[in-house]
Amino acid sequence: MQIKSVAVLGAGAVGSYVIWGLSSRKDIRLAVIAEGPRAERLKQQGITINGTTYRPQVWTPQEANGVDLLVVALKYGALPGALDSIAAAVGPNTTVMSLMNGVDSEEIIAAKIGAEHVLPSLIKVASHKEADGYHFNPGELAAPLKSERVQAVEALLAGTGIHSRVTPYIKEEIWSKFRLNVCNNLPQAILGAGVGCYQSSAHMKAISDGLCHELEAIAVAKGIDLSKVDASSRHGSLVPPATRYSTLQDLDAGRHTEIDMFSGALMRMGQELGIPTPYNEYTYHMIKALEEKNDGLFDYAAKASDLTCAK
Repeated sequence: MQIKSVAVLGAGAVGSYVIWGLSSRKDIRLAVIAEGPRAERLKQQGITINGTTYRPQVWTPQEANGVDLLVVALKYGALPGALDSIAAAVGPNTTVMSLMNGVDSEEIIAAKIGAEHVLPSLIKVASHKEADGYHFNPGELAAPLKSERVQAVEALLAGTGIHSRVTPYIKEEIWSKFRLNVCNNLPQAILGAGVGCYQSSAHMKAISDGLCHELEAIAVAKGIDLSKVDASSRHGSLVPPATRYSTLQDLDAGRHTEIDMFSGALMRMGQELGIPTPYNEYTYHMIKALEEKNDGLFDYAAKASDLTCAK
């Protein structure tokens, strides 16, 4: 098995990292899947990554049909609307790698196209968007076992600058990254402060710990043994204390976040398993309220004549 064609669905921070790495491979066809005005914009402007503009091909989902490898790097909220596009791109021999955050994108995609196409994977990369495009430091991919298709992915990534490794504990690694996102990403987004807040404030650490305990209880109930990966991946990469992770970056930019994929998913799982999730429920509603604030819901200056009271 050899990968000769790769399509990326979602050319944001994660998708850009994949495009950056694979653009050095001149022996493959590399494309971004897009339609309409976005496709035209990508064709005209390309994608600027670490100060360099890349111009992968731009395919519709139908033009991508039968691609050897489909990389899904969407925002969580965009996934339901993209399932038909994923199905259109997948052929009999297509491998699909979801590099999305969270723990259920593989299940959602597999329900649409069949689990036999999905190769469980994760990516860790510190990235952010600036006026001139995306910037990041190289991270790492993980994929399970030494099957033929895993070896094909390893061969594809070799020498590209995308650091990769194989692990027998892919499910645990995905949940470990999920834990980092929930416990480190979310509280700082509510506070609006850099990640150093967890070291500086016992109160912020208490909130992070509360989120962590709920997540770990759900993981245990689902048979996820996080101790298998705790030694190597319980803590994230070393970053400056002013670092603002993706949820806070979204709020800073006035965008909606992926809170449904984080605390929203844990609330749903907690309800199914009978495990209380008060820290996640509070966090979910606070970040939803911050999204509403960005949307202008609480702009009362224009409603000065209105009277109200707390209920």
